[in-house]
Amino acid sequence: MSFWRVLLSIICPPLAVIDKGCGSILIVFLLWLCGWVPGVIAALVILNNPKR
Repeated sequence: MSFWRVLLSIICPPLAVIDKGCGSILIVFLLWLCGWVPGVIAALVILNNPKR
């Protein structure tokens, strides 16, 4: 996880997970609409997953 990905996930979480697939983008976008913090947490969890 690079510094720029972490920074992008803090600023705009859906853009940080754009290469992880449509489902990830949709989940992060919906959580981001519910609130900024859930979207950031979901993006960081998806980016930190070693299996993807």
